[in-house]
Amino acid sequence: MTVIKYCFWGCLLLLSGAWLLSDTIIPSPFTYFSFRSVFVQYTGVICMGSMSIAMILALRSKRIERLLNGLDKMYRLHKWLGIAVLVTAILHWWWAKGTKWMVGWGWLSKPERKPRGEQIFSPLEQWLRSQRGLAELVGEWAFYAVFILIVLALIKRFPYRLFRKTHNWLSITYLVFVFHTLVLTKFTYWLQPVGIITAVLLLAGTASALVVLSGRIGYGRKVQGHIESLAYYPGLSVIEGKIKVDSNWKGHAPGQFAFVTSSKREGAHPYTIASAWDAEERTLRFITKALGVWTSGLREWLKVGMPVSVEGPYGCFDFTDSHSRQIWIGGGIGITPFIARMKYLAKYPAEQKIDLFHATRDYDQAAIDKLNADAEAAGVNLHLIVTPRDGRLTPEQVRSTVADWQSASVWYCGPVALGKILRKDCLANGIAPKDFHQELFDMR
Repeated sequence: MTVIKYCFWGCLLLLSGAWLLSDTIIPSPFTYFSFRSVFVQYTGVICMGSMSIAMILALRSKRIERLLNGLDKMYRLHKWLGIAVLVTAILHWWWAKGTKWMVGWGWLSKPERKPRGEQIFSPLEQWLRSQRGLAELVGEWAFYAVFILIVLALIKRFPYRLFRKTHNWLSITYLVFVFHTLVLTKFTYWLQPVGIITAVLLLAGTASALVVLSGRIGYGRKVQGHIESLAYYPGLSVIEGKIKVDSNWKGHAPGQFAFVTSSKREGAHPYTIASAWDAEERTLRFITKALGVWTSGLREWLKVGMPVSVEGPYGCFDFTDSHSRQIWIGGGIGITPFIARMKYLAKYPAEQKIDLFHATRDYDQAAIDKLNADAEAAGVNLHLIVTPRDGRLTPEQVRSTVADWQSASVWYCGPVALGKILRKDCLANGIAPKDFHQELFDMR
């Protein structure tokens, strides 16, 4: 989380600093209209810079993923940038459009324009000035679309299938905003740092938007496969599927996830891979809990032999560190990356001492038997907490169970609320932030 916080605020500070090198937030003389002029420019720069970076992140670049420590962190940054776009776009729209309304209502008096004499503009600047009316019109309507689309994206109850489709429409509004920006950005900016940075971001963002609209995100990381087996655990409302993938899948690390498509209409959904890679067997296991509309219908939809596509692997929740002791905590379906790691350790034993805490409110004996078998084969100490029977898992319980917890790294995957409690407690009791690893498995 620390890395993406630095990246988020760093992006905003870089754009703000570059703009301040070219303009001022306190013009002289300082009036409502002089401030409006610079503030509209400033919010435009921040809005388009943020939206451009968000477009670049949408491509799921492997290199950027590694820098940000996982696709889950990339998407969290993407979300924060989207909120920054929404806020700055509203401010930009209100100061541009709202001012005109207030003049019309008689709340403000528009100052008379001072005669400037005959001005000579370059052909390019003349053309840009001739497009101002069109740029303002399309920019306004694109803003209304962006407002609706971003708000829908932030509503968790909005169906994922519709979210995926409508979110792609933001690429179209982005291209409209690019035209709006090119025409209405102060012409003198373009040869200054703010203009150069903006131009680079607009070029990269435009290329990214075209990739999104062509449907080629993750194209080079997709493979084909088919469902080899299915198992259902009614006590957990969980379905386990095994997929046989073609030879283009190059393997994965335990703890990574992939996007699986079994219905073109529904599109790809992310699932943690719950198996270690075996190049001869070439199968991937996915364990999915019925949590939403789509996952609740998977038991009826999925069939053995059904063709699927798999895109990935993604994620940096890979258990890599130098600690001789690790504490794993899996809440509910968050147990899946730990299952994958245990299957890996059963084949390739490690020196680390590991305690796994699995907190679940649901219970299925067959699933628990498999979990116990995996833990025993991997040499992992399993602690099962069934919340209706044992109560909620607490940080104090973890510390009292693991004697040398202070020398351990902590790996957590599960509900966000429990993750916040555990992280706060770990940091308060001396665990370094870099030694608390959390999978933010939230793709919107």
